[in-house]
Amino acid sequence: MFEHTTKIRVRYGETDQMGYMYYGNYAEFYEVGRVEMLRSLGMTYSGMEASGIMMPVLELHCKYLKPALYDEEISVKVIMDKLPGVKIHFRYELYNHNDELINTGETLLVFVNMKTNRPCLPSKEFIDKLKPFFE
Repeated sequence: MFEHTTKIRVRYGETDQMGYMYYGNYAEFYEVGRVEMLRSLGMTYSGMEASGIMMPVLELHCKYLKPALYDEEISVKVIMDKLPGVKIHFRYELYNHNDELINTGETLLVFVNMKTNRPCLPSKEFIDKLKPFFE
């Protein structure tokens, strides 16, 4: 299993009149978590795209337990339970500053060859960087 945690502060523009983070912004926090997880492995989305692979989202699931509040620092934990194939599954756990679980989510992405616009396997480099976490 591979886990990575990123901290993000809820900005004013991400909230509604009650000071709660707008529900649609949770998907953006998931994306920041994924990007930083890749960066922790020494990879980037832009690098993957430069190599000809993109990763569109196929599915998104989100469960709201407690609100994320304006100016609160949120910990976004990204969890990969298994090595990816053509598809890659991420789980998310968001915690507030009191370390309370406030949101859970999942996304399913697919690796796509940008030249053929067809599903493909992830790069060997990506798999090689993940393998030690699953042995």
